[in-house]
Amino acid sequence: MKNTVRGSRRVAAAEFKARCLELMDRVRETGGEYVITKHGTPVAKLVPVTQSVRQSFFGSMKGTVLDYQRPLDPLDDDYDVNRG
Repeated sequence: MKNTVRGSRRVAAAEFKARCLELMDRVRETGGEYVITKHGTPVAKLVPVTQSVRQSFFGSMKGTVLDYQRPLDPLDDDYDVNRG
């Protein structure tokens, strides 16, 4: 394993294959990152999962609809049927 510029560590694909579960546990515990390489070229990155707070579907549109005070009053414009 070698250190990379941003603090993540490089791991060869063969080493990753042999130590995959151990590296996954280490990422979970420490929050570290690993770059998996094949012949020295980065091909994948092992990073910790971040849990995002998902907004509930119900109430998600609250405040997005325009307020229309008198919905049953006639419109000021003519309808297409009356124009012609």
